Amino acid sequence: MSTGTYAPKPGAAPVGRMIAAQTALETRMLLRNGEQLLLTVIIPSLLLVLFSTVDIVDTGTDKAVDFLAPGVLALAVMSTAFTGQAIATGFERRYGVLKRLAASPLPRWALMTAKTLSVLVTEVLQVLLLTAIALGLGWSPQGDPFSVLVLLVLGTAAFSGLGLLMAGTLKAEATLAAANLVFLLLLVGGGVMVPLEKFGAAGDVLAYLPISALSDGLRDVLQHGASLPWGDAAILAVWAVLGLGAAARFFRWE
Repeated sequence: MSTGTYAPKPGAAPVGRMIAAQTALETRMLLRNGEQLLLTVIIPSLLLVLFSTVDIVDTGTDKAVDFLAPGVLALAVMSTAFTGQAIATGFERRYGVLKRLAASPLPRWALMTAKTLSVLVTEVLQVLLLTAIALGLGWSPQGDPFSVLVLLVLGTAAFSGLGLLMAGTLKAEATLAAANLVFLLLLVGGGVMVPLEKFGAAGDVLAYLPISALSDGLRDVLQHGASLPWGDAAILAVWAVLGLGAAARFFRWE
């Protein structure tokens, strides 16, 4: 007996196609979330415009935007890869979304890959917008674009690991509070808007934070035209390994 022309052939789609579909879904969800847009786009843009046009902080430069633009780019990476991802993933875990996705043909590592790719897509949009605003304010970037790309990728990996670790170990409400608190603390003490030299001896310790390493690294390249700052890159790489390793080890799906 012939099976006919329309014999079914069930099976999961190729992993690459599943990752692409999940990445598109994650990106649409992120861009449709008004609170996340406020955090990832509006706040960094407003801070860049405000601190560049109003003499609030002595940045030690002729044009404040030359100091501020690299720091705001670092802030944008942190807001998306850490704060936004931690909060979104934490509530997905609470509502059982991750548990259901884990039971689908999409492997868990592929889901995390899709989330990371979604973060990268969002960051590209952030960088383009903030760069356009900074150029409009008179920013004159220097340096090698490849070095900037390396720092942004390392920063994304570091903050993604820390965000997923927080989302996978704390309750959703605790993640919401902790992620926003960390965002505010690092905004003030991470060398984003205020030079670390202003903090005295504490600045030497704060320099080892991922936001400080990313801000200073981008500043060395974009403001001073330096080559890849290996010290800052190494700090980010260590945070990335520790954060992603701990997230893989301790992340709870339920």
